[in-house]
Amino acid sequence: MDLKKLVQQLGGDFDALTKEYLEISSNLSPFGLSDYESRAYIALVALGPNSANLVAQVAQIPRTSAYKALKRLASKRFVIEQKGRPVSFAPVDPSQLADTLAAKVKESFGKISRVKDLLSERGVPQLVYTIMGKERVLDKIGEMLDKSTHTLVMSSPSISVIRHKLGKRFTNAMSRGVNVTVITSPFVKAPQGVKVIRRKGLIATDVISDGKTALLAAPDLSACGYTDNETLSRHLEDFLRIMGERSD
Repeated sequence: MDLKKLVQQLGGDFDALTKEYLEISSNLSPFGLSDYESRAYIALVALGPNSANLVAQVAQIPRTSAYKALKRLASKRFVIEQKGRPVSFAPVDPSQLADTLAAKVKESFGKISRVKDLLSERGVPQLVYTIMGKERVLDKIGEMLDKSTHTLVMSSPSISVIRHKLGKRFTNAMSRGVNVTVITSPFVKAPQGVKVIRRKGLIATDVISDGKTALLAAPDLSACGYTDNETLSRHLEDFLRIMGERSD
């Protein structure tokens, strides 16, 4: 399919449509979707249930990448895989997906608020620092890896980005005897040698070091809150441990 010719035949502006398409797809990155995953989902919404081949053409991504992106979208519950030959995929309705994501965000921050309220009742001072900018957030995660002496627990749908930036620092931490646990989405490659737990529906990035420092970042790692309050860090670590032990 020559998408540009098709759009022009229908009287559309291909360049304007492409620009709008890319802008919409970028809005999905805060929910842990890669560029290919975002483009594949939007293409599937436009097409309706369809094969990876046609999604690849409409989304303007490689065919093999489209299939992998759709499989990952299925694991994240953005699309539904439909058995057959060829395998096809159906998009979860955007309004339904919006309600689900909003509920998960509300639940996650509700739990954090309960921890905050609990600590306030006990008179524990809240020492939380805000860090803005993706590079600065990644640098802070790297610093936590470097300073860990016993344990580091990380839960993130964006582990591929973190692994690409901080792979050697994971290796260095483990060489010092640090027990590193990573909770991430199915089919996502984790740093080599870490303990990996697979969970669906992850949104935020959480990092706990030695039960003493904690970081909670936005899905796209554009900002985070960081605390060296040990009581708050231990509560968040307990929450991650429970999440790691539960069944989907």
